[in-house]
Amino acid sequence: MTTQSKGNGQQNDTTPQHRNPFDVAGRVAVVTGAYRGLGFAIARGLAAAGARVFINGRNVDALAGACQVLAEDGLKVQPALFDVTDAAAVREGIAAVSRRAGTIDILINNAGIQRRHALVDFPQHDWDDILATNLTAPYLVSQAVLPGMISAGHGKIINIASLLSEFARPSVVPYAAAKGGIRQLTRGMAVELAPHGIQVNAIAPGYFATEMNRALLDDPKFDTWVKQRTPAGRWGEPDEIAGLAVFLASPAANYITGQVIMIDGGMSVSL
Repeated sequence: MTTQSKGNGQQNDTTPQHRNPFDVAGRVAVVTGAYRGLGFAIARGLAAAGARVFINGRNVDALAGACQVLAEDGLKVQPALFDVTDAAAVREGIAAVSRRAGTIDILINNAGIQRRHALVDFPQHDWDDILATNLTAPYLVSQAVLPGMISAGHGKIINIASLLSEFARPSVVPYAAAKGGIRQLTRGMAVELAPHGIQVNAIAPGYFATEMNRALLDDPKFDTWVKQRTPAGRWGEPDEIAGLAVFLASPAANYITGQVIMIDGGMSVSL
């Protein structure tokens, strides 16, 4: 058996030396915005890997439906109904999960929204909503889980960034600003929390075939551009993000922190 102490960036785990480093069995995970899209795929991946998964959202029926779909695949997940932009609701929602399952070991800050307008007349209420959901919410939910993680001496926080954390396109300036903020939030959190044995990383997806991108998928000109611009020649499928999330949530990634990992079919490295 090996025992590692709290703090100093070490996992407070007592596990056999032969334990699979990719094992997340029994870990308690919360995935925000997880009733569909990338969050749903990540929740599915964590549940399939043995984690005890809570999927978050604001719509009780949508959450129930997502839980049912996964149950039909033999995967048990539980709903966590709260609004990630409401600080009081976040605190109570995280507390409710902790009362049911104990300390939260893994947090995936996935909830996000998109609005598209020309910057010159971008409505401020849309700016406010985008920043609240895509940037402030990860801060709020992370802050709520941190006391438990710090006490336990370990934890994994994975923020969902974007290709637009590094690059830019017209009509989505607030989204790019929020996702650029996620990049720096991830780095700042990683530096501050490493002494507590907590790793913080970000996954930056490129163009995935999700409902949030439905308008783009249905636009023949944009669809063609994505396929021509991406070396892989296609959109990403949501399930293709799950493996990276499970890896970053596992002990195999204990010495990886503060990183923003692109998953984009090669778009970000291609001229």
